[in-house]
Order: sequence, then C-alpha cells, then structure tokens
Amino acid sequence: MKCSRCLLQLQGLRLLQAQIVRPAAQPASLHQPTSTTSTTQHQALRRFHGSPVCSKDRPVPAEFINDDDDDKKKNKSLVTHDDLFEKVAKDDKTKATFNKAVDVFLKRDIRRRGHVEFIYAALKKMPEFGVERDLVVYNKLLDVFPKEVFVPRNFIQRMFNHYPRQQECGVQILEQMENYGITPNMETKVLLVQIFGEKGHPMRKFQRIMYWFPKFKHINPFPVPQHLPEDPVDLARFSLTRIANDLDAKVTVYQMPCTDITESGEEITLPHIVGIQSPGQMELLAKHNPSRPVFVEGPFPLWLRKTCVHYYILRADPAPPEEQVEEPYDPERCFDYPLQLDLDLDRDLGDTESFDVEDLDEGPVFAMCMTSQGDQTVLNQWISGLQQTNPVLGQVPTLFRLDAGPKELQAPPSTESDYQQHHHHHHHPPPAEPESQRRESHHEEEGEVVLEEEQRRSQGMKQ
Repeated sequence: MKCSRCLLQLQGLRLLQAQIVRPAAQPASLHQPTSTTSTTQHQALRRFHGSPVCSKDRPVPAEFINDDDDDKKKNKSLVTHDDLFEKVAKDDKTKATFNKAVDVFLKRDIRRRGHVEFIYAALKKMPEFGVERDLVVYNKLLDVFPKEVFVPRNFIQRMFNHYPRQQECGVQILEQMENYGITPNMETKVLLVQIFGEKGHPMRKFQRIMYWFPKFKHINPFPVPQHLPEDPVDLARFSLTRIANDLDAKVTVYQMPCTDITESGEEITLPHIVGIQSPGQMELLAKHNPSRPVFVEGPFPLWLRKTCVHYYILRADPAPPEEQVEEPYDPERCFDYPLQLDLDLDRDLGDTESFDVEDLDEGPVFAMCMTSQGDQTVLNQWISGLQQTNPVLGQVPTLFRLDAGPKELQAPPSTESDYQQHHHHHHHPPPAEPESQRRESHHEEEGEVVLEEEQRRSQGMKQ
C-alpha cells in the first residue's frame, strides 16, 4: 500500500510538472505517453531529480547577465582593482576620486565578491591619493565588508578563527591606521562589531590601539608637525632650533634667497644662509687657542618625517691634556638640580672610586648653519657673519672639510688641497697663504705638529 501510494504521488507530481513546463520548448520524448508503471516511475524519478528544462529556465539575476567570463576572473585579481583606481582617477588623484572608485566597486556586485583583494589594493593606493591619514576613508573601507556574515555563532567558530582571510584584512586596515598615527573613533568600533563581532581579532586590535594611543599621543617632548614649512628659510630655522641643545640659542639669517644680475648680464641665484649659536658656544669660542685651527665640516643629514635637510658645523679638535683646565662647578647655575653633590658615604674596602666608563671627547662645536648651496664660497660668508659677534675668528685659521653632499658641490678655484685655509679679519680679509709660509710664521713646535698633521690628512683625502 505504501509503495502504490508513493507511485501515485510521483505520478501526480509528474503531471503537475508537465503542465508547468509545457509552454517551453521540450524534447519530443517528454510528450510521449507511457504505458507501463515501471517506465512512468523511472521517468518521473529522473525528471524530478534532474531535468534539463529546469536547468535552462532557472532565473538569472540581472546583475550577472552582462558579465563575461574574463571579467569574472579579473575581478579577483589585484591588478584589476589597481586599474579601477587608475581609470576612475585618471590624472586627478584626490579624496573625491578615491571615494568614487570605492562606490564603483560597491555598485558593481551586490554580493561584493573580491572585497578582500579590493581592500588590499585600496590600502596600497591611499598614499598616492593623499588619504593615508583620513579616518573617514578608513571607515569607508571597513564598510566594504559584508555585514553580519563573518560573525562567529558559537565558541567553536570563535576558537578556530572564523573566516581568517577577512579577519586578517580587517587587522591590516587597523595596522595601517596605527602606522600613520590615526586613532579610531566610535564609528570604527560599530563597523567592526557588525562585521566581525565583539570577539574577533580585528576587535582585539582595536582595543589595543585605544589603550596605547592615548598614553603615547603626547609623550614625545620634541614633536615634529605633520606639515613642515615650505619656505626653506623657515624650514632651516625650525631644523636648527631642533638640533640645538640650548633654549637660549639665537638663530641668525645671514642671507635670504634672491636672484641677482651681474655686470655681464648673467642672472645668478644666491642661496639662503641660516646659522645658530648659543651663548655657551660663543664663550667656548672666545676661550679657544688662536694657534689651533677650527674646521667647517659637513654636510650632515637630518630627517624630518619624509624631508631630508643638511647642515654644517664649526668645530675644533679636543684640547691637549696639558691645556685642559677643569673649572669648578658654579652652584648658582642650577638651584633645583645641582651639578655637584658632596656625599660622604660609608665605603667598603672592596669599593673603588673609579668606574669603567669610556669618555670620548670629540671636541667642541661652536656654531651650525644650513644653506642650499654648500660650497666654500657660501660657507665663507657664514664665517664672515660669525666674525661680527666672534672677533676671535679673525685670528684663528679656518679649514674646510667638505664631503660630497646630496648636490654636486662647486669645486674651489685653487687645486692645492681639499682643506683650504682662509684668515678672516675685520675689514679686508687677505687671501690664504701658502703652506710653507704658514709654517714659517709659526715658531712654536706645537703649531708645526698641527699643520703637518693637517697636510697628511689632505694628502690622504686626495688619494
């Protein structure tokens, strides 16, 4: 009875199915009547489980009718998403064009297939569009994820890293925000909860960022602004103030950048010269021995975020041990933190008063400067400007130790040596004397040793 009842139900389903699909084009074998029960059962079972008509008449969404097979394959590649940004942006790469490219991807497929590859491509393209520090754009990228799809339903899914590729992509967005110092907001938290739930890895990354960023936000005592000055003089002033270790150091602009026309009608561009010197450095330079030379060295690089500037220093070699005089500390220089403490502590027999600390004296630095053209002629102007506030420079020989900087430095007119000496006086500085005459003018043995050492250094640089 049960078998006959099942056969009757199957036969009824067959007749109902034939009435539904009769308007469509069918093979001739489908309209032929059957006589035996076994044949009817076989055809009904075959047609019920898999009918070619049902597979042909299955409805297709309108979004996928015009998609080609090649486009479907390319949508999953990172190169195609890069091309999408290039096509939408063309030559205008701004925040508006970046958001437009994201909107184009969102409208292309309602299921948002390939969203992980698209987000990785968008993160790579953000610096080109200038939106790498925009929190609104990061939240827009998080909004690309489908909502409530990757949320774990039980503790087992949560334990086995539910949808790992999508969670890694979400963590990558937060890591790029962390690298650029962008603090997430409440909208970021709401999106992460909707996408990955409250126990996912991106949510844990969000919690760590919100714990540490407020603690480290203002911990740097010497912060660098996000936007550096575009004027080279202001940038040099800011850089030198940052290098100087004394708040009383004075910045002096010896020459502003300008364009001048010579007598022959040739147009020349004069570089800027900005220097800095503290009262302590002026005091050290006034006590310097005039028989010992000073050196102009550089350029040395200084990085301010992605901008590199170069500076030059005026320094001297360490004084010989016989000339070093240890001055007593002045207790009035610092009342809160005295420089010398007289403590009478009980010492054991095994205690020693000496410590194994290697103290390397590199010599004093008297001044620093920045210029856009670091040749000897420009640096001579800086030394001449320093001579107005430091008269001792008119008596001290000055040697130049200039390395090959980022720009090709102009070669000096004389070809005797890379270390060229120039005496600066108050009114008319005479040309540099030859090496032999300078040796005759110094009668002291110590001066001869210093000059011979400089000659050996210059010969080593030539080789």
